[in-house]
Amino acid sequence: MTSTTPHPPASPPLLKRQLGVFDALMMGLGSILGTGIFVSIGLAAGLAGPSVILAIALAALVATFNALSSAQLAAAHPVSGGTYEYGYRFLTPSLGFLAGWMFLLAKSASAATAALGFAGYTLALLGLTAIPKTALAAIIVLLFTAIVLAGIRRSSHVNIAIVSATILALLAFTATGLWYQATHPDAAPGFTPFFPEEDPSENLSALLHATALMFVAYTGYGRIATLAEEVTDPRRTIPRAIIATLAASALLYIAVSVAGFGAVGADFLSRATEESAAPLELAARHMGYPIVAVLVSLGAATAMLGVLLNLILGLSRVYLAMGRRRDMPALLARLDPAGQTPRPAVILTGALIAALTLIGSVKTTWSFSAFTVLLYYAITNAAALALPADLRLFPRWISAAGLLSCLLLAFWVPAPVWLTGLALSLLGLAWHRLARSRSSP
Repeated sequence: MTSTTPHPPASPPLLKRQLGVFDALMMGLGSILGTGIFVSIGLAAGLAGPSVILAIALAALVATFNALSSAQLAAAHPVSGGTYEYGYRFLTPSLGFLAGWMFLLAKSASAATAALGFAGYTLALLGLTAIPKTALAAIIVLLFTAIVLAGIRRSSHVNIAIVSATILALLAFTATGLWYQATHPDAAPGFTPFFPEEDPSENLSALLHATALMFVAYTGYGRIATLAEEVTDPRRTIPRAIIATLAASALLYIAVSVAGFGAVGADFLSRATEESAAPLELAARHMGYPIVAVLVSLGAATAMLGVLLNLILGLSRVYLAMGRRRDMPALLARLDPAGQTPRPAVILTGALIAALTLIGSVKTTWSFSAFTVLLYYAITNAAALALPADLRLFPRWISAAGLLSCLLLAFWVPAPVWLTGLALSLLGLAWHRLARSRSSP
């Protein structure tokens, strides 16, 4: 059902369109190649063992449904805000607000976690463990806030450099892991990448939970949709960039997983994740390649920076969209004179993330992010189902499959997590309804 709520106040000033396909692709990869590849693979391995590679493939399939829904929505309605705007435009104001609310909840914590992860990797690499990582994390957040304030072109150039370093580190780890397997045939005996060896009845639950965790690792492609207002020729650029981002990240995830599990085993990576924030680094050291371990540490640090940069961009654009609709203070909808960045929204985003780093932890619950992100994309798919036929780029069954997959996986995370997520969602909706009723004449 299409919302009858009017659009944001008459013709708000729009951000300039400056990002091409390559820029958008690298933004997507910068959002994806972070904690997902360096940390969550180890977390998922603790649940599903080596069959986590199947979880990665299943998560990629679910992400594909969602990516195609996001692509056609962004092409049809290319403005800042992502699913917050799509919910308003094609569903109801409440579902639109709920999408924005969940995005802000999940991604603000994720951004703080990325900053803390960078601080932890960097201080450990330099041997400066006496320096509080919270202080370095807050400083790096403020620095990257300044970069985003300089405009999307400057942010894109910094992102391309960061993503290139991260990909180089991942390729080095993959090559090392495959070489180690070739020269040490018994490195990880019993390596079964697609089917677990134990009781299938227990493995199904673990596999689906691991799939939910790995799905979060793919969802950075949504940053392209969130930045749709700044993309040139959105109907052509956005679908191509999203599909290319998902394909490239899935190939990297699977390659790194096969290399890592085949070289050191799923149990090693699971234990390494519990003992350290750098399981791939420990795996490289275990294989006897300290130089590769250092390179992986540098790649992990740059990956965290890429996630942080893209989350500051994404969160600020959602604040911008919510400010336009008065779901947040109207001040957040103001742009700089050149129309290149929403300065108040960026400043608020940076300040909130910096504050969270001072009280946060790198062990921010990944399962909570999984639940909130899965509900966010359930709304995305519902909005795509409501698209008129003349705006649709892909068959409706793709969005239906994405919706059902998201709802199924959302409730395979532990019950306390999804109950907390539902409670926060209801709290947000109650606040939204109260605010709307007070603003009504």
